[in-house]
Amino acid sequence: MITTKLLTLVMVVRQQKILLGWKKRGFGANRWNGFGGKVQPGETIEEGAKRELWEESSLTVDSLEKIGRIKFEFVDEAELLDVHIFLTDSYKGEPMESDEMRPQWFDLHKLPFDEMWVDDIYWFPLLLQKKLFKGYFKFKGHSTILEYTLKEVEELEIGESGF
Repeated sequence: MITTKLLTLVMVVRQQKILLGWKKRGFGANRWNGFGGKVQPGETIEEGAKRELWEESSLTVDSLEKIGRIKFEFVDEAELLDVHIFLTDSYKGEPMESDEMRPQWFDLHKLPFDEMWVDDIYWFPLLLQKKLFKGYFKFKGHSTILEYTLKEVEELEIGESGF
């Protein structure tokens, strides 16, 4: 039986830069990624995103813009990852290293795609153009995409459950 894990991902941008974190441990270790993780019981998706951003980078935000939603399936794993992606250019504090992430600013035109999840190169252009999108990626292991769909959409519902 397939179960679904609800996750968040926050991308912080300023001028022509984006803040990524080097994942030091756990799922996705040794890759650059945005900040996020599991939504806890009793939290809204946005509350979970804000909490994870703070825990991993010491940044706080008043509001987040929902920009995308991607479902990830991994062959031979019984869990579907339902990732809600947010964008913000308004934050408080300075990025600080945590037990899990080491934040670093990157020029938007020099992203380290060779050290990121392989699907990022497909959907990052939509994110950076502030276009709403939905996607599905099926992986074999953590580095091979077997199939995917990605489409620009008119709107995203915060509590939306279907693809």
